[in-house]
Amino acid sequence: MSVNRTELVAEIASRTSLSKTEADAALAAFQAILVENLAKGETVKVTGLMSIERVARAARTGRNPRTGEEIQIPAGYGVKLSAGSTLKKAVSK
Repeated sequence: MSVNRTELVAEIASRTSLSKTEADAALAAFQAILVENLAKGETVKVTGLMSIERVARAARTGRNPRTGEEIQIPAGYGVKLSAGSTLKKAVSK
């Protein structure tokens, strides 16, 4: 089972004194802050929960899965998420 945005907003609202509209605005603000900081190359850390950083990926040679033809994959960036201690403990039970 997974939790979608609507369910997450409803859960945040039920656990706080926020309305669903306010909870959605808070989630949208968190998302915007996360995206903006990662785009600048900064790491975002939420102690105990997670650490997210932008990582460079080198150019490499890959294969087209349909034809088997070699293709050049350009250098770019990816995202690395590391679980914090609280999250690690919660999922290891």
